[in-house]
Amino acid sequence: MTLDVELVLRIVVGTVLGAVIGYERDIHGRPAGLRTHAVVALASATFMVVSTHMVYFQNYKPGDFAEVDGSRIAASVVSGIGFLAGGAILRTGINVQGLTTAAGLWLVAAIGLCAGGGMYLESVAATIIGIAALTLLRKFEGKDKDTIRRRLQLTLSDDAIAIESLLGKLLEHNVNATLEGWDKEGSRRHLTFALKLPAIGGEQRLVDVLEHEPGIVRLHLDPAS
Repeated sequence: MTLDVELVLRIVVGTVLGAVIGYERDIHGRPAGLRTHAVVALASATFMVVSTHMVYFQNYKPGDFAEVDGSRIAASVVSGIGFLAGGAILRTGINVQGLTTAAGLWLVAAIGLCAGGGMYLESVAATIIGIAALTLLRKFEGKDKDTIRRRLQLTLSDDAIAIESLLGKLLEHNVNATLEGWDKEGSRRHLTFALKLPAIGGEQRLVDVLEHEPGIVRLHLDPAS
């Protein structure tokens, strides 16, 4: 096997293994999915190949002086991936989402570096362990599957119920609401709430409470981001 074929193989292996992690993220509807993880692994593997073999393609002659730090480019990938992973982290009120996806991007960067360094067995093992952590350990996280998250936007007139009373009524119907922000335009107030609703019938309970409240000019219910 020639050197060029070996290096291309490393890049391909890194990309495929990164795509495996990305597929798991994609089927769970995460913001960074198959293509993002595959491209991150591809870039990481390519950086690693450049870092370890760049000097061999510079046509240096015997006796030429060249000092090369083969770890410098690879080390920059580790710090640089933090900026990309940070974009996958979202804050919704007091809740933070996307940490696992960000960690997954960090993982595929490591897998790409591993494959780019020719450590095929280790990169495959890291991928298998990563998939196991993302799928099998999900069952032990104890997340509440009986609730769903939504974002509620309300427009209220001056004669609307007080916010504290509205929150209390929602809580009485097992709807947990957290005020995220508000602004005022003339005589109307625009409020945004983060909601935790019962998975069964929760949205209908919300509508039943709000439709009987005076002063609600408009309401809009979105999935939580």
